[in-house]
Amino acid sequence: MTIGIRPMDSTGGESMKINDFVVRFANVNGTGSASANALFTKAVFRMGVPVTPKNIFPSNIQGLPTWYEVRVSENGYLGRREGLDLMVAVNPQSMKKDYADVRPGGYFVYDNTKPLSPEYDRTDITHLGIPMTALCNAEFTDARQRQLFKNIVYIGALSTLFDIPFDVLEGMIGEQFRKKEKLIAPNIKALNLGVNYVKENFEYPFDLRIERRDLLGDKILYSGNSACALGAIYAGATVAAWYPITPSTSVVDAFASYCAKYRVDPETGKNNYAIVQAEDELAAIGMVMGAMWNGARAFTATSGPGVSLMNEFLGLGYFAEVPTVLIDVQRTGPSTGMPTRTQQSDILLAAYASHGDTKHPLLFPATPKECFELTADAFDLTERLQTPVIVMTDLDLGMNDHVTEPLEWDDNRKWDRGKLLSAEQLEKIYTAAIGKHAGNGDGNSSIDDIEQALPGNIELETLTNDTAAPEPPLEQFRGKFGRYLDIDEDGIPYRTIPGVHTTKGAFVTRGSSRDEYAVYTEDGDAYRRNVDRLMRKWETAKELVPSPEFYVRDKGRVTSDKQEYSESASVTRHQSPVAPFGVIYFGTSTYSAEEALDLLAEEGIHLDAMRVRAFPFGSAFVDFVESHDRIFVIEQNRDAQFKSLMMIELGIDPAKLISVLNYDGMPITADNIYRQIKGAIAI
Repeated sequence: MTIGIRPMDSTGGESMKINDFVVRFANVNGTGSASANALFTKAVFRMGVPVTPKNIFPSNIQGLPTWYEVRVSENGYLGRREGLDLMVAVNPQSMKKDYADVRPGGYFVYDNTKPLSPEYDRTDITHLGIPMTALCNAEFTDARQRQLFKNIVYIGALSTLFDIPFDVLEGMIGEQFRKKEKLIAPNIKALNLGVNYVKENFEYPFDLRIERRDLLGDKILYSGNSACALGAIYAGATVAAWYPITPSTSVVDAFASYCAKYRVDPETGKNNYAIVQAEDELAAIGMVMGAMWNGARAFTATSGPGVSLMNEFLGLGYFAEVPTVLIDVQRTGPSTGMPTRTQQSDILLAAYASHGDTKHPLLFPATPKECFELTADAFDLTERLQTPVIVMTDLDLGMNDHVTEPLEWDDNRKWDRGKLLSAEQLEKIYTAAIGKHAGNGDGNSSIDDIEQALPGNIELETLTNDTAAPEPPLEQFRGKFGRYLDIDEDGIPYRTIPGVHTTKGAFVTRGSSRDEYAVYTEDGDAYRRNVDRLMRKWETAKELVPSPEFYVRDKGRVTSDKQEYSESASVTRHQSPVAPFGVIYFGTSTYSAEEALDLLAEEGIHLDAMRVRAFPFGSAFVDFVESHDRIFVIEQNRDAQFKSLMMIELGIDPAKLISVLNYDGMPITADNIYRQIKGAIAI
């Protein structure tokens, strides 16, 4: 019997959508649906087709509605798209809304164990009833299995409707339960229940189809939080301190898993790592700073509420110049907000965290691959700059799987520990330059005394270590180690690690005023010199953080080559009626922003664009802004925080910047960006 479905257009006409549609699963949280729905995503991925899953879940443990949205895109677009082509609705709580969300011409799949209410009477969509509950009740006796396998039933049904080869799903079931083989058979049985029901009752496949392609190459499906954790491993991190908070918890969970594999001594079985769950976020970052001060590489992960609590220690890290790595997986605020929804809402909080005059470098990864790379880079940057560095991801990037380039690591890469003094170098500072006149090296000699003791013709070798060769030479210290002395004019002082020398170099300072030699002082001039030096360091940071990438409109590609961009833009800028406009985006806005640029280009609206990867803003960023009359700034928060950051740091006229915003807790769509930009240009 054939029921409730249009036959496939045998000519391959307009009704057929091949590898280009959106499916949403509406479930109840805590029923095991997420793992079942992920099977669908992975099946599409294994067929070589780009796919983007979004797990939309509540903050409770179970019972409330949850959704799982999957976009399939032949063209490789990985951002969210508006409109649903197929809804799998198995939650009565949300069914009315789920029903309304299906676009005209789409499909509504539901559990027809009980008849559908007469109010569900749309004539512009196709209704597909599958008795999921009845099928499971007839085949399984355990109540929990009946609940779990209902999800597998509709996956089996969809596999047939979409023409996904059964062996693809069968293979994934075998892999998923390879350590629990007794679960393989009942899962395969549940898949077949759905497959057989479709074969017996529907015409299939229908006009939404998945066809094998080879569009992914060696790409992988990976989450940003896992990638951050692995980046920390490769960067040499051995310590993590944290307090649980959605959506960052899985960063530390993944780190613990990787440590158990890569941080255990194979001979002794002892752990070469420490993971500490602190009593709160403030304690967590304090532990991280203590570990970094002692020479270990350490990090913490949190979200906006945690960053708020960490403010005092972040200020200490800035002023006392203690390396610190923080991964901020952003969620909606203010306060608790919607903890299981995504947003880019911590930008100003993170950039200026703490009281007083502070500035913190921020890194903005856009893909799991960049989560891996920029987390690793953060450890080098924090030790090079001796200041907290914050990796700014978000819930969407962190907790969802994304198609990404494979992760790569150069085995020849050396960690950059920055300006570290060895015991030998400390000895040279105190003895080689001034000999017996240096006193006992206790730091009590006056600057004048030390300068008088210095021979006029002394020549000492330049500081060296494994990863850095700072200039100028050691005699610039004038016979006494100055912890906050800038001898290189880059604003970055030299530091030591406790234990390197038995008597010299190992000390910690409070966040109180002190002079260049770390001596406490109330002298306003000394304080001013110190904070002015920190601004010189900030200027240095502009050239050390990752450069932006540019979308060259006529070539439709992304490049990080500033010269190449400038040359391309100079040719094309005057050929477009909207040439004065540029676009800035960052993080997980990237996928949708680049799709929106393509949509605009199809209508003859060609725009230059820049993807920002870091703050502070360097010369390439400034050049882009100055070369356009108006700039669209795409970000996911209410108050246009990134735009505000640009105005604060660069003094830009607010009239030059046009905000493109989204703050409903869902990832921004290309459709949304397209409408806002086109509407603003048309005015």
